[in-house]
Amino acid sequence: MNVNELDTKKTGLLFFDLLNVYYHGAPEETKKRMKPVVDNAVRLMNGARKASIPIFYAMANHRKDGQIRSMIVTDTDMRLRPWPDGDCNPSVHGATEGSWEQKVIEEIVSRPEDTIIPKYRWSTFHQTYFDLALRSRGIDTIIVSGGAVDVGVASTVYAARDLDYNVIVVRDACSNSHEDSMAAFMNTVFPRMARVRSTDQVLEMIRKG
Repeated sequence: MNVNELDTKKTGLLFFDLLNVYYHGAPEETKKRMKPVVDNAVRLMNGARKASIPIFYAMANHRKDGQIRSMIVTDTDMRLRPWPDGDCNPSVHGATEGSWEQKVIEEIVSRPEDTIIPKYRWSTFHQTYFDLALRSRGIDTIIVSGGAVDVGVASTVYAARDLDYNVIVVRDACSNSHEDSMAAFMNTVFPRMARVRSTDQVLEMIRKG
């Protein structure tokens, strides 16, 4: 297949962690930065629905008591801030099971025919049924939109590559709090394991598919 071609019958659209906690519950500055990303996600959703492309939603799913949170030792927290006095103590995540913060943003709200993938680590594939949900529908190509790019999106793309899925990362429909790492992934990492395209380019591929 040509790099600019897409078989819509074998394609799925994944929205990664586009949740209230990261958008509607975020500071105004963050919401302003993410607004174009959300607008493009809506365009992708509409294009996928028109072409009958299955839509999947990866959704962080953490217990309120933090019993299944990751306890690995790291140099910094998620905002690259060193731990006070070197004491690594990850907090309970805001996207706790059943909370408003965990819900998919209303702009791309799911329908009964869509698939929600609760996840417990960064990758959408890790100990979830995402791979089964894709393979049972004959899907071999995943279009990815969401954030954060250098965290869960990257983890998911790496896993997809190892499972031999074709991946299309939609550059202007993805978000990241660190611009330098966003550019690094989009320019030097993802092109070696996926295709990086704009929303307009992906919608054109869907139209021709």
